[in-house]
Amino acid sequence: MEVQNPTTQVNIYLTFNGNCEEAINYYQSILGGEIKMKSTFGEGPMEVPDSHKDKIMHIEYVFDGCQLLASDGMGEAPCVMGTNFHVSVFLADKEKAKLTFVKLGEGGKTQMEFNEVFWGGSFGTLVDKFGIQWMLSCP
Repeated sequence: MEVQNPTTQVNIYLTFNGNCEEAINYYQSILGGEIKMKSTFGEGPMEVPDSHKDKIMHIEYVFDGCQLLASDGMGEAPCVMGTNFHVSVFLADKEKAKLTFVKLGEGGKTQMEFNEVFWGGSFGTLVDKFGIQWMLSCP
């Protein structure tokens, strides 16, 4: 099988109800590996309640060649365990990422428009017409 675009990455992105760091630390205690990146909502530019400032905005955990991405979410509504994940796609080409976002969104619902973000690059989220949650990003 030929790899068509080695700069595209697909990962599962988990969302937790405030215990993301505890969960990732638990997985790490079992699977080994390392936390490559961790940022809290308090480190970002948006206003968040004091109770949410220490919660995980984004964490990257790697083990045995695998990558798991996760967050505590924005806290506006509790996540439902079992449906608390997105398919996260990173595309190196911005135009391809925009087009992919538009096409995946046809018949679905955009949750966050695909735009430039404070952490760099562009990002957006949507639910496709089949009910699958997607996150798309690019540099």
